[in-house]
Amino acid sequence: MAEDESPQTFKTLGVREELVEACESLGWKAPTKIQIDSIPYALEGKDIIGLAQTGSGKTGAFAIPIIQALLETPQPFFACVLSPTRELAIQIAEQFEALGSGIGVKCTVLVGGVDMTQQAISLGKRPHIVVATPGRLLDHLTNTKGFSLRTIKYLVLDEADRLLNLEFEKAIDDILKVIPAERKTYLFSATMTKKVSKLQRACLRNPVKIEAASKYSTVDTLKQQFRLVPAKYKDCYLVYILTEMSGSMSMVFTRTCESTRLLSLVLRNIGMNAIPISGQMSQAKRLGALNRFKSGNCNILICTDVASRGLDIPSVDVVINYDIPTNSKDYVHRVGRTARAGRSGLAISLVNQYEVEWYLQIEQLIGKKLPEYPANETEVLIYLERVSDAKRIALMKIKDSNGNKKRKKVEEDGDEAEEYVGISKKVKASKRSKRW
Repeated sequence: MAEDESPQTFKTLGVREELVEACESLGWKAPTKIQIDSIPYALEGKDIIGLAQTGSGKTGAFAIPIIQALLETPQPFFACVLSPTRELAIQIAEQFEALGSGIGVKCTVLVGGVDMTQQAISLGKRPHIVVATPGRLLDHLTNTKGFSLRTIKYLVLDEADRLLNLEFEKAIDDILKVIPAERKTYLFSATMTKKVSKLQRACLRNPVKIEAASKYSTVDTLKQQFRLVPAKYKDCYLVYILTEMSGSMSMVFTRTCESTRLLSLVLRNIGMNAIPISGQMSQAKRLGALNRFKSGNCNILICTDVASRGLDIPSVDVVINYDIPTNSKDYVHRVGRTARAGRSGLAISLVNQYEVEWYLQIEQLIGKKLPEYPANETEVLIYLERVSDAKRIALMKIKDSNGNKKRKKVEEDGDEAEEYVGISKKVKASKRSKRW
């Protein structure tokens, strides 16, 4: 798209006055690059494939044109937005509601781990926008009497590369069979597959491909470092870095749900304010943990990749890769939790001797060699005894709490996360559903 000499505003992009005011009330002073590049095409009625760095305003890029089209032809079940994770779905719905608050936009969230009856009641109120994870949407399309998406005008796949993976393949295919072929389709992501067959499955019609960033790049305001560490001292290095960053809002990424719990207990035993979040916690506890972190009650969030996609927590200062992701694209999503919307941030990857190959793949993907995080190992190992004691106590606590029960879920570490009050309804954890 040709660049204009004068700075763009939402108004010059063709956005209606009511929505311009809504953007201003949200503190969106000027459109981001992905919004400048995609909104005019969206307002023309084009299908869009949008590739942009995480934290660059992708939700606004599809929410604004959809709400504007809804203003012109109001109807229930106007748009459906699909997300790979529950938390991201809830966040997207919050943005739709904030943008449409002055014009009465009604939104429903359909995610697993929440009572289906309550969701069915909200569908009975005929909302304009449905934001859902694929599995739970399919549950309602199959089981909720009177609910269909036969009238929808817009379909959005957010974090589209993940939604087009095998994990969601059957659910996405089944959903595509029961929605109109005559519709607008938007695919947005920070990383994107080039496999044409996968894109064809989403039934795009002559889409405009917009790359507001070079492929798999990270933002310039993000400072990235790595540290080669012996596996046996990795916990020590984590404690050292978190101590050095004392007072910062930090997200620590691990590979497994069990690690989130163990690490959070270790850090708590040392006196740090850490809380875990993983896919094996109940939905109420996951959202409770997220809210405590967002509000600053806990300044360290220990998480799996359930928290790596799309979540917008502006106050995150540091992302630490405690475990290097086996899929290098996940690195881009993880480190995108900091340095969002023009802010600065720091990402540090702890690489042990078994993870070097995965780390080299990350450097190859992002196209740069990262500098080493400076640390004196003698100073780091001062923490060894304290960390060893804290880990021993944590392991004993986990063993005691498990007892002889069969572990169906990873419990949280005894701290009852506040019940999360969702968009207009209380979220209830459902034992029946394990769907995302």
